[in-house]
Amino acid sequence: MANYTSDGKKLLNVEYDVIPQINDMVDEMRVISTDRRAEDEYAIFLMELNGTIRCYVLDEIYIVGNVSGFENLVKAVEAWNANEI
Repeated sequence: MANYTSDGKKLLNVEYDVIPQINDMVDEMRVISTDRRAEDEYAIFLMELNGTIRCYVLDEIYIVGNVSGFENLVKAVEAWNANEI
């Protein structure tokens, strides 16, 4: 289990080919799922402290999208698959 932090724009102190995996921690939130849409673009779904789901869309180590407040993982993944994130 790795622990990552971000400055809101990119993951800090990581190599470009590092991708957070399930059960890793990012900004003190646990990664509960990941998905890849393009060669360099992927999403990590995080459980927030209040129980809602947050999605970070990453291009290498850069955060290109950040949406929070999903009621559950299914709704977050549906939004990701529909290109709403």
